[in-house]
Amino acid sequence: MLDDLNDIHPLFYGAPSSTEFKKLRRRIIRNVSQAISDYGMVERNARWLVCLSGGKDSYTLLAALYELKWRGLLPVDILACNLDQGQPNFPQTVLPEFLEKMKVPHRIEYQDTYSVVVDKIPEGRTFCSLCSRLRRGHLYRIAREEGCSAVVLGHHRDDILETFFMNLFHGGRLATMPPKLVNEEKDLFVYRPLAYVAETDCEKFSKQMDYPIIPCDLCGSQDGLQRQQVKKIIDGWEKNSPGRRQVMFRSLMNTKPSHLLDTNLFDFLGLQRELIDEPKIQSDSKIRDIVE
Repeated sequence: MLDDLNDIHPLFYGAPSSTEFKKLRRRIIRNVSQAISDYGMVERNARWLVCLSGGKDSYTLLAALYELKWRGLLPVDILACNLDQGQPNFPQTVLPEFLEKMKVPHRIEYQDTYSVVVDKIPEGRTFCSLCSRLRRGHLYRIAREEGCSAVVLGHHRDDILETFFMNLFHGGRLATMPPKLVNEEKDLFVYRPLAYVAETDCEKFSKQMDYPIIPCDLCGSQDGLQRQQVKKIIDGWEKNSPGRRQVMFRSLMNTKPSHLLDTNLFDFLGLQRELIDEPKIQSDSKIRDIVE
């Protein structure tokens, strides 16, 4: 069905017909479908607020979800949402025009969080943490206003892996961004259907589809971010040992609490050995006889 060009959503109009692209597309759709299934993301007749930043990842997410919905494999209502945070030079017409052309229901929200971040963050510090908290608060509000049960984000496999190492190196904990969670207020799910998708696949897909990419550095270049540093480390590992990223990612799905040190995850105090009938202890003389 994926090759039937007469039966396709507008998001896939103009898709390359090369074998390489078809394989890429199938791989992305398969990975997204698998993540949705593995983590139980589908609620019948649910409505999802799909967050669209204009970057390669969110475009890939939107296309993959609509592909599954178009094929009858994702029985949810989708509302795309872009939060314009007031960054200088943000191209305000790009996403509305794109979504109108693609016939995607959407909501464009303007909230000047950029000025708040610039005012609150000291010079030389990075904006990302406060910016993301403010953005998340507005997205939760919009989801409630629109009757959505879930906020859907475009974080991919590499984002999840990098966050794990950031927490390991800088936070002193083993944690990352899960594919599925409930917000603090307990009224919304947060989903990451791209959890199994590699960043390189998102980049190749969005580039070949020629989606109108909006750069992610509108806040200005901020060198030395922890995520950039971690990314360089992982890139080096991957270069020296191709496939290392996927191996490390799989380890996040194969944890053994009894082989870690967290007493909240495993009852070390209650751990008992099995008692068996102990054989009679031989005398020292008999042991010497056996040895000799």
